[in-house]
Amino acid sequence: MESGDLRIFQAVAREGSITKAAQMLNYVQSNVTTRIQYLEAQLKTPLFRRSNRGMTLTLAGENLLGYADKILTLMDEAVKTTQYSDHPAGPLRIGSIEATAVIHLTPLLAEYQSRYPDVNLSLTTGVTHALLQKVLDYELDGAFVYGPVDEPDIEHIAAFEEELVLISEPGQNEMYELLMKPMLFFDVGCTHRAKAESFLRGTGLTTYQIMEFGTLAVILDGVSSGLGVSMLPQSSIAKAEEQGIVTSHRLPEEYRDLQVWFVYRHDSIYSSALTRLIQLVERSVEC
Repeated sequence: MESGDLRIFQAVAREGSITKAAQMLNYVQSNVTTRIQYLEAQLKTPLFRRSNRGMTLTLAGENLLGYADKILTLMDEAVKTTQYSDHPAGPLRIGSIEATAVIHLTPLLAEYQSRYPDVNLSLTTGVTHALLQKVLDYELDGAFVYGPVDEPDIEHIAAFEEELVLISEPGQNEMYELLMKPMLFFDVGCTHRAKAESFLRGTGLTTYQIMEFGTLAVILDGVSSGLGVSMLPQSSIAKAEEQGIVTSHRLPEEYRDLQVWFVYRHDSIYSSALTRLIQLVERSVEC
């Protein structure tokens, strides 16, 4: 069993599809299929159930994935120990919540890339709980997420501060009437959604309608058209408010504060690329 086969197996297991795994790995699809078939023949057991909906792991496949994750993580960490130098190089996989990526990260990452041009930096956006899970699964080296995060395997740095605001279509100002409207949120697991729901309960609302959307742009479009209201970081809606697309409303003080943390696993052996990013984030906070 070769490490390359384990990486292909891991990718198919994560993506649930030969096609998606091939795209992620930048491999020819037929090569991925062949290597999975070879691995199953070598182990003399099927690792996946095939259906029109994709590939799902068998019990044997689930057992192998646990070992594959550990083996590949150790191999990656072994490589990282050779990469620590005064001149960082190699891959650095970072995640971020969408609002922070749009508002805060462009200047930070631009400065990082200008200092360390040999680092192959990649950025994935998502919601807090999904990004945190990717860090825990070693799929990301670190991520900018909403805090606090209560995970024993996670270290963090306070990176940015935000203010949570209620937004509505322009011309709407009566808070009670606004809270009667449907609430437009990201998927379950978004940290500021949890804070927003706490605020709603604190106002005495026991029932409220929630509509889930996948992106910030779609939520803003829904609010501006009168579909409902939302609660979002002020920085993420500032441009839309300047353009007259939405109106923001301040929340009571105990519900306003949002913290963005940079999180990473404490048991990882950090490459110099990650260490330099942590140092840059710490300096930006001090400034």
